[in-house]
Amino acid sequence: MKSHESTQTMKPATAAKKLGVYLPATPAEFQEGVVTRAELNELQANPPEWLRALRENGPHPRPVVAAKLGVSIAGLARGGVTEALTSERIQEIKDAGPAWLEKERATQAEVRKEAARLKQRDAEKAGGADS
Repeated sequence: MKSHESTQTMKPATAAKKLGVYLPATPAEFQEGVVTRAELNELQANPPEWLRALRENGPHPRPVVAAKLGVSIAGLARGGVTEALTSERIQEIKDAGPAWLEKERATQAEVRKEAARLKQRDAEKAGGADS
């Protein structure tokens, strides 16, 4: 039997999310069309100049901003950051070291520490069950 290969497409918002870019900052032709899986793979493998520039300078979507600042998306919101930021603005925030950023980084560190502890506990339980 032959399988019928259909072209998988996605909305520009989905493609932008997968590429880690802020959709409103992408070119109009990207925003208005649909993106196939092959096109997405090509964009990831050989990013055009606009994609390289967006990834380097922004504006960046909230998940990228949160990662660059070392906080959660919720932490961004608690800190009053609700819009996309450029790399320059992210660096300014890092340099300024506002109290909310330090607090959210500490919270994020605690969350990671607890997640690691639980993972270790679960691994030890799973190891004990094999005996």
